[in-house]
Amino acid sequence: LVIAEQFGTLASLYPNRIDLGLGRAPGTDQNTLRALRTDPLNSNNFPSDVLELQHLLSKSSKNDSIQAFPGVGLEVPLWILGSSTFGAGLAAELGLPYSFASHFAPDALFDAINTYRTNFKPSQKLTSPYLMLGVNVIVADTNEEAQHLSTSQKQSFANLRRGARKKFQPPIDDIDSYWNASEKLMAEHMLKYSFVGTKEKVEKELKKFVNKTKADELMVVTSVYNVQKRIKSLKLLSEINLNS
Repeated sequence: LVIAEQFGTLASLYPNRIDLGLGRAPGTDQNTLRALRTDPLNSNNFPSDVLELQHLLSKSSKNDSIQAFPGVGLEVPLWILGSSTFGAGLAAELGLPYSFASHFAPDALFDAINTYRTNFKPSQKLTSPYLMLGVNVIVADTNEEAQHLSTSQKQSFANLRRGARKKFQPPIDDIDSYWNASEKLMAEHMLKYSFVGTKEKVEKELKKFVNKTKADELMVVTSVYNVQKRIKSLKLLSEINLNS
């Protein structure tokens, strides 16, 4: 009910601009989970929670004794988010669009895609599978500059491995002086689907990725410390035509 009202408010303020992504994972650590008064076992109720939320946002809930205000009847589009085959199977069963977190969880990507497309059941919301994939993209004038900018994100993954809570850090000249071998292995594995370089290089690599996955849409993460360089990266990315 809280989520329905929060996203109902957003959808009222910004009509036709709001999607609601739903994931089973808590998205945080166990201590924060307890602080939020959330039972880890609640994840077992995820499929039924999705259906309940879908109903609260539907026109059919207008006569219910409990209603979302605002939210009821707004039909905010729902996405299932996932990093495993569980979410892919649920999205397929409910006939909802599916977004996979390949930007940090690459292992189950192709199994999840296959599960989703093979088992998809058409619904009132969606007649055929619709897949969005997360990717890390940094575009700059030179490959060297792009790689330099990418060290901010690499530091973040190393800090994650260390359990160190730090703010997003400026790029550094030598990332190998920052992380050890195991941190490097972990970070490079998690960042497998990263596209870093010039516009020409990124365009070529992204086209291969899209052709291989047949993704309908990409969700781009551009983890660049300097705001103006982040904006420039996105501008250069916008000039890439993946359909040619």
